[in-house]
Amino acid sequence: MELKGSEIIAECLLEQGVDTVFGYPGGAVLEIYDALYKYSDKIKHVMTAHEQGASHAADGYARVTGKTGVVIATSGPGATNLVTGIATASMDSIPLVAITGNVGRALLGKSSFQEVDIANIVKPITKASFQISSMEELAPTIRKAFRIAESGRKGPVLIDVPKDITVLKTDYVKEVITRQEETSECSEVDENQIDEIVALLQKSERPAIYAGGGVILSDSSKELTRFAELLDAPVCCSLMGMGCIPGDHPLFAGNIGMHGVIETGMAIKEADLIFVAGARFSDRVAGDTKKFGAKATIIQIDIDKKEINKNVTVDKSILGDVKPVLVALNRKLSQQNHEPWKTKLNEFKTVTEMKEEGYITPQEILRAVENLRNDDDIVVTDVGQHQMWVAQECKFRQPRTFLTSGGLGTMGYGMGAAIGAYMGNPDKKVFLVTGDGSFHMNLNELVTLKSYHIPVIVMVFNNRVLGMVRQWQKLFYGRRFSSTDPHRATDFVAVAKAFGIDGFSVSRSEDIQPTLEKAVNLNAPVLIDFRISPDANVLPMIPPGKDVDDIILSLK
Repeated sequence: MELKGSEIIAECLLEQGVDTVFGYPGGAVLEIYDALYKYSDKIKHVMTAHEQGASHAADGYARVTGKTGVVIATSGPGATNLVTGIATASMDSIPLVAITGNVGRALLGKSSFQEVDIANIVKPITKASFQISSMEELAPTIRKAFRIAESGRKGPVLIDVPKDITVLKTDYVKEVITRQEETSECSEVDENQIDEIVALLQKSERPAIYAGGGVILSDSSKELTRFAELLDAPVCCSLMGMGCIPGDHPLFAGNIGMHGVIETGMAIKEADLIFVAGARFSDRVAGDTKKFGAKATIIQIDIDKKEINKNVTVDKSILGDVKPVLVALNRKLSQQNHEPWKTKLNEFKTVTEMKEEGYITPQEILRAVENLRNDDDIVVTDVGQHQMWVAQECKFRQPRTFLTSGGLGTMGYGMGAAIGAYMGNPDKKVFLVTGDGSFHMNLNELVTLKSYHIPVIVMVFNNRVLGMVRQWQKLFYGRRFSSTDPHRATDFVAVAKAFGIDGFSVSRSEDIQPTLEKAVNLNAPVLIDFRISPDANVLPMIPPGKDVDDIILSLK
C-alpha cells in the first residue's frame, strides 16, 4: 500500500512492538506528529517539557522494560537537546532509537533555519547514525536501527529524516519482526574455554565476582546468582550491576569502587581469582589499575571485544553474551565452599552514618523508603551524593529496579528517567531520589508528572550545596568552596504547588516515615523536601587513582 513517509515511520514502529514514544513537536516533525495523532490508539506519545527530558524518559523506559526506547525531536535545537540523553544511553549501553526531523533535502547544507547536521554530531556517541536520503531507504533504515540498537552491546542509534521525506508517498510492505536470540560471533560458547575456566574456579580458595550492568542487560541475573552460589563467592556490584543479585542475598558483598563498601575493596585486594561479568573496569571501580586484583587470576566475560584488556589486563577472557557463558559454567561447576574466606571479608564491615545535631540523615530517609518499597518498585536517582547513598543503603532484590546514570554521570537524568520508568511499569511505585543541585536541572518536568498523572515520589535531598563537588573540595582543595555554596533560595514545596503537585518539607526524624506513607497513599505526583546537613559526606571513599589501602572512612 502507498503511505506517506510519516505513516511509514509509525508503521515501522508498530512492527518493532513500540507502543510508547517520548518527544517534543516542532516544524520539521509536523508530519510525524500528524501521523502519531492518527495512530494514537496504538502508539502513546508522552510530551515532556524539554527534549533532554524526553531522551532520558526513553532511556528509563528501556531500562525497566528491556525494550528499545524511542524519542522524537525536531531539527536544530530540538535535535541537539537530545545529545546528552544519547550520550547517557551510550555510556550505559541502553538500547535507544532517536528520530529527528530536519529541513527538506533541497535545503540541506545551506544554513537553513533550524538546520544542523545531527547525524554527524552524534556519531561518537551512537552505535550508528543515519540521514535518510530517499524514500526507499526509510523503512529498511528504521528496521536496521532497531537491530543495531538491540544486538551485541546495546546502545543508541539516530535516524535523521528530512521533512520532505515525511510528506512524500511510496509503497510500504509490512515486515513481520520476530525477536530471536542473536546468532553473532558472541553467541557461541567454546566448551574448551568453559572447561579451562571451571578448572581455575575449582582451584580457587578466595574467589570474588565483579558483576556489572551487562548482567542485567543480558537478563542473566538468575544465572549470575546461581553461579555465585555454586562458586560460594562474594559478589561485588558496579553501580550499573546493582540488582543483578538480590541485595539481601548472603553472597552480595555490596557496591564496588570509589564509594563502595570496604568489604568489596578488600575482596578485590585479597582474592586469588576474580570473575568479571559484564563490567568494564571503569576508573570509578579500578582507581589504580595496576593494583586492581594484583593477587588474582582475572577472568573477564564481555560481549564487546573492545572492553577486554582495555583498562585492566586479564588472564583469561571469553568474548560473548554473559547469559550462555553462565549457563555453561553452571552446568559444569561443582559446588564449592569458601566459608573461611567469607568470614574474613565480613570482619571488614563498617558503619559510616553520622548524625549531626539538627539534621536528618540520608540513611534514615532511605531506610524508611525500604520499609515502604516492594521488591519490584523502582528507585531512580540523579547524580551526586544522594546517588551513592542509595547504592549503599537500598537493597535491590530484582534487576531493572535501580535506574541511574552510571557512566556519564548526568545531573538532570532522574526526572525524565522516572517518567519513562513509570510509563514502562505503571503498576509499580517509582521513587526519584535527587539532590537540590540535580533537581534544579530538571524541575521543569514536574509539569509532565502532573499532565500525565504520573505518581512519582520526588525526594529532594536538600543540603543547599553541590554536595559531591563540595566534598571533593574538602578533601583535595583546602576547603575552598568555590561555587558549591550557591545560596539558592528556592522553595521546593512552593515550586511543586505552582505545578499543581503536593509538596512537603521534612526536617525531623519522626516525620520521615509518616510523610513517605502519606505520599505513597496519595497515588499522585508528590515532592518531599528533606533537609539534610551540608556537611553530610559519602563514605567510605577511595581517592581517585588509589585503591582500598587509601580508603577514607571518616571526614570532619
